[in-house]
Order: sequence, then structure tokens, then C-alpha cells
Amino acid sequence: MKAKGFVHKYGDNVDTDVIIPARYLNTADHKELASHCMEDIDVDFVKKVKPGDIIVAKANFGCGSSREHAPIAIKASGVSCVIASTFARIFYRNSINIGLPIIECNEASEKIDDGDEVEIDFESGVITNITKGESYMGQAFPDFLINIINKGGLLNSLK
Repeated sequence: MKAKGFVHKYGDNVDTDVIIPARYLNTADHKELASHCMEDIDVDFVKKVKPGDIIVAKANFGCGSSREHAPIAIKASGVSCVIASTFARIFYRNSINIGLPIIECNEASEKIDDGDEVEIDFESGVITNITKGESYMGQAFPDFLINIINKGGLLNSLK
């Protein structure tokens, strides 16, 4: 399983309130959530993001409230993966549960820049920065996580 796309880069402590602001939590429509994804931190995100793109951030991505809407908004916007130095634990679990691949890698978080083209091999954990010709070692996904993500989330994998 692989992902490939262009990077949208953010810093530390990107919380769920800027991923999907609370004023939009009155809908469960994934397209509607995606249309407001990241707007409080990057007003142009929804105009720039393309299917397959990748979010790269620093430490503690997804901190704040435990809303499942945040990874749903990211996934529905077309993002194929989020790479960060660290994730808030509840965001990590929510992401896997809805089938959004996320990977922790401090080196990638530090060295990848906004606009770089990146490819991720989830089975080996290798993150390749195509733009810079560099590779970083993230943690490989175990088979059961690959199954959950390939099926579109935990509930779908149980069916």
C-alpha cells in the first residue's frame, strides 16, 4: 500500500478546532466537512488540496477535542496520509478507525517542506521525498492496520 502526493506543511499543536472548526460540527456530511477543512489555519487549503496530497506537521497533530469529524474532514478533502512528528492519541485512533493513514516520523516532519512531492510505502515505512531525493524511515503498518485502511475503516473491516 502506497500514497503519493504534494505536501501541505503545518507546525506544532494543530488542534481539531482548526482542522474542522466547531461551527461546522452540526453536519455529518463528509463533503461539507471537507469544504471547511483547515480553514482556520489555512484559508486556501480547500482550494489547493488535490486528491492524494499529504499533510506534514510537527508535534502533537490532532490535539484538542476528540471529535471524529477532524480525520473525516481530512480524508474527505482528498488527503491520502498525514505525517507528523507525533499525534494526539485520540486523533491517531480516530484516524485509523475511519481509514485515514497516518505515520509518525520526526525526521520527515523536520525535513519535508511545503510543496514537496512525497511517496509513502506503508508496508516498509519508507517515506521518500521525491523533490529532495531523500528517504526517511517511519514505522511500517502491521497487516491488520493495512487491512483496516484498505477497507475504509474499522467498521468496514469487520463486515
